[in-house]
Amino acid sequence: MPKHGKNYRQAVEKVEKEKLYSSTEAIELVKEIAPAKFDETVEVAFRLGIDTKKADQQVRGAVVLPHGTGKTKRVLVFAKGEKAKEAEAAGADYVGDDDYINKIQQGWIDFDVVVATPDMMGQVGRLGRILGPKGLMPNPKTGTVTFEVERAVNEIKAGKVEYRADKSGNVHVGIGKVSFAAEQLAENLQTLADALLKAKPAAAKGTYMKSVTLSSTMGPGVPVQSTEFSVR
Repeated sequence: MPKHGKNYRQAVEKVEKEKLYSSTEAIELVKEIAPAKFDETVEVAFRLGIDTKKADQQVRGAVVLPHGTGKTKRVLVFAKGEKAKEAEAAGADYVGDDDYINKIQQGWIDFDVVVATPDMMGQVGRLGRILGPKGLMPNPKTGTVTFEVERAVNEIKAGKVEYRADKSGNVHVGIGKVSFAAEQLAENLQTLADALLKAKPAAAKGTYMKSVTLSSTMGPGVPVQSTEFSVR
């Protein structure tokens, strides 16, 4: 295992062992102990009580964080005609059809989110092997396969994030930057938690939110009292 630097070790020492922090305390601590010189991303990891091997216990979706993520996402839209004009007017970074499909097949991947109109999915489907493993394939569940391209682009630019439980039932999402005000991070965190609660599969039994951990890109994890995010 790589050895952690002095700043990281000092940060770890400030996290009390065995303590579950309130979200307010955790956010303040993460901001305080972030060890890097750049503006780190504040990340949250939810461990959910779901069995991801079962089709009726998948958790996936998207939510617009009220204060954004601190990062402007580059949006590629696959659309034709009026819908292409609509995407351009909404501020999409790249808009096209076959030209961009060919470009991606040749290795271009200079974008963060892909939106496609439903009539384009037959062609975009050919990119599944490239976009799928990178989590970039448009999907109706996350609102990225839609004829409402203006709304989709606006939401992504405003701070829409996608969430998806991995094989172990963990959901990792960036909720802002260390430079954000604590109140902004708290509101983004609560908005994401509410979205996950709404997405709870009916088949999931027992404790749904098993653990919640906050951290910065380069900092240690700070455990949060998960019962704070129980169904309200």
